[in-house]
Amino acid sequence: MLNVGSCIPPFPSRKSNNGNPIPRRHQDLLAQVSASLRHPQGLCRGIALPRPLVTMSLHFQLNYRSQQNDCMPAEKVFEAQLGQGENRWKVVPPIMEELKTKARSLGLWNLFLTKEYPEGAGLSNLEYALMAEVMGRSLHIASEACNCSAPDTGNMEVFAKYGTPAQKEKWLKPLLDGKIRSAFAMTEKKVASSDATNIETSIQRVGNEYVINGLKWWISGAGDPRCAVYLVMGKSDPKNKEKHRQQSLIIVPADTPGITVVRPMTVFGYDDAPEGHCEILFKDVRVPVENMVLGESRGFEVIQGRLGPGRIHHCMRCIGVAERALDLLLARVTDPSRRTFGKLLAEHGTVVADIAKSRMDIDQARFLVLNAAKRIDEVKAKGAMKEIGMAKAVVPTMLLTVLDRAMQAHGAGGVSQDFILARSYAQARTLRYADGPDEVHIAQIGKVELRRAAEVTKSLEKQRERSYALITGKAKL
Repeated sequence: MLNVGSCIPPFPSRKSNNGNPIPRRHQDLLAQVSASLRHPQGLCRGIALPRPLVTMSLHFQLNYRSQQNDCMPAEKVFEAQLGQGENRWKVVPPIMEELKTKARSLGLWNLFLTKEYPEGAGLSNLEYALMAEVMGRSLHIASEACNCSAPDTGNMEVFAKYGTPAQKEKWLKPLLDGKIRSAFAMTEKKVASSDATNIETSIQRVGNEYVINGLKWWISGAGDPRCAVYLVMGKSDPKNKEKHRQQSLIIVPADTPGITVVRPMTVFGYDDAPEGHCEILFKDVRVPVENMVLGESRGFEVIQGRLGPGRIHHCMRCIGVAERALDLLLARVTDPSRRTFGKLLAEHGTVVADIAKSRMDIDQARFLVLNAAKRIDEVKAKGAMKEIGMAKAVVPTMLLTVLDRAMQAHGAGGVSQDFILARSYAQARTLRYADGPDEVHIAQIGKVELRRAAEVTKSLEKQRERSYALITGKAKL
């Protein structure tokens, strides 16, 4: 039994409340992470955890059981309840509200908002990383059920961190309650949006209003009938000599006249209804001046605060997807009915190698994610850009590789609708673009490393001088 009144509740039992065994690696995960992070030769050398992670066991156990017993079994129900034809973008599967009600009753709600926000659950980014991994196992369903799904998480952080009291009351409160959804409109069709200074959408002040004109696409969540508000990135001062002071971020209610949802985009044929990823036209859209976030010309400042945690959230969930893919791989290759050339699939050396490589890839990626999360806790997202970039560049590619191995073991079934692998692959592939393409993060990491070049060169020269002195007898040890 859980001792709910204790500040250090017991760690999860080996049986979930439906009798299914909880994998031992999940029972030991928090303790293992704690030990590994503190190991002197570990990847995250020198990290001192804010408190023993095992004190998270109450949330961890409830979260794990919720995914195993509720969210993952509900995936087929969710798909069956989706609207068809004209109702594709009008119907929200009723099972989602049931899941949200249960998650909230268990305290699994708004977990992404860290302890610096009074509205959140009080977790650190490092602690949330472990929770997000578990939620990631259930595609997008578990995250939404816990009110922890993108793009709402990033938008709520914007309102919580930069919003005025009036903006918080109107938009943050219903978002935190899960009453509405939101979208973040930045990417544009006609420019290379990986360089956000290229954005062309205009935000012009006219009297007591701002007038917005522009064409956006791949706006996630905009197809959802519950989507009530957009955060729109555009240029309010295009002639400013400082390129990163030309942009502003503004709040646009979704029912504002002049907004046209042109079409939903598909990812390898998947439309991700009802949220979707939409192309949107803003034509002479007018909003009051009080809808400006933080102030004119501060758009980059806001989005950097938003995208840092958002990037790492994607990576956290990816680890969970990869773990589920490996589970499916293990189940497939040990299935007695799946024999080739007189052997179980698991008895073939190439299959065993794929399993081993997947385990190593996942665990390496996890430590990059945890390191980045801990760094954000220490120095905020702006000071952790290298660690965030490394995780963002590595984790999606790792996930694609693990998914590909699992798909290969499933044969033709691996690319079909009968398993979650193909859809997961499609979603994972978008993450090599989302919140900045791999190339941008890799370039940033390289530039940061190059800053050490002068210091490294100086150190090497000192070593050579010392070596020469020792060889010639001019110095002694």
